[in-house]
Amino acid sequence: MCPWSQIPFMSRKEVCSMNKRASYRSVFAPYFDSFLKMKEQLGFGLNKFQDVFQELDRFFVATDATELYITREQILSWSKTRTNDKARTLYDKHSILRQFCRYLCHLGQECYIHRLPRHNWPQFIPYIFSHEQMLSIFKSADKLRLQNRCMISTLIAIPAIIRLLYSTGMRIGEARYLKNEEVDLVRQNILLKQTKNKIERLIPINASLFEVLNQYRIYRDKMPIKGVNVPTAPFFVSTIGSPLGKTTIGKWFAEILEQCKIPRRADGQGPRIHDIRHTTAVHSLMKMVENDLDIYCALPILSVFLGHKSLSATEGYVRLTQEVYPNIIKMEHPISAHVFPNNPYIEIDYGND
Repeated sequence: MCPWSQIPFMSRKEVCSMNKRASYRSVFAPYFDSFLKMKEQLGFGLNKFQDVFQELDRFFVATDATELYITREQILSWSKTRTNDKARTLYDKHSILRQFCRYLCHLGQECYIHRLPRHNWPQFIPYIFSHEQMLSIFKSADKLRLQNRCMISTLIAIPAIIRLLYSTGMRIGEARYLKNEEVDLVRQNILLKQTKNKIERLIPINASLFEVLNQYRIYRDKMPIKGVNVPTAPFFVSTIGSPLGKTTIGKWFAEILEQCKIPRRADGQGPRIHDIRHTTAVHSLMKMVENDLDIYCALPILSVFLGHKSLSATEGYVRLTQEVYPNIIKMEHPISAHVFPNNPYIEIDYGND
């Protein structure tokens, strides 16, 4: 049996917990660390890089790699161990490995630079809720809260979270890890620090969102949780004082969708709570175009609003808006065609965080 076939399988949760305390053990350990430091200084999130480096590190240890040279054979052998990875996941891992090999070459350590696998996965299209569906979601969330008056229930946070996501375009992970000190209800703004791209954003709180967040805070502070109103404590809190869990939020959101009679798609891919962010982007772009704002001006505004690092991450929403509201943005219009060329591989942030 090949030595690398005995590498123990580890769940994503286990890998993430290891990242907080484990160090790399292979011959590439110092280079993994220096690569991560470089990426962090450039403003990149490190979770995906750390996960892949943990896998590679275990592989190099299991195969007794001693040379500071990554060969074509090693890459092929490692790839064969990723039998449970989906095509998109494996592509992302190969991309990270290729970046690392190029990094080593830049440092004078020659490595084989392999080609990335072909794009052979179906393009995922997020679910865009209509304005009527969003209104129905808000009403159903409020009914759930009214039906459960238990003061130790985390359900009181759900209406506030859903409205926050739609009003601000936050990622669900950004909302979950908000701290009390970052939500300023006096000045009516939110300083978003823990973001995917490590770009701080100052987000205004409009009148309707202020009312919902303030009402939630009043009820939350009555919950028998120690330190619930401490500045560094989570704003959306579980019954044990930790950030409200993603699974808990997803469970309640699924129930809300069922009450709203919004069915799951045939492919089983949603609707998900992260689709509220995509919905916000499309609705915002639609509103700006309806108000006769030039797309050249609208895209940079939307990009900053969503916390993207570049316009290329935002351009996909032009096509989404055109598909959902074809009468709003005419793709045959020369401005739209120039801003958004026919490129099927322009990426939208489809992840959960």
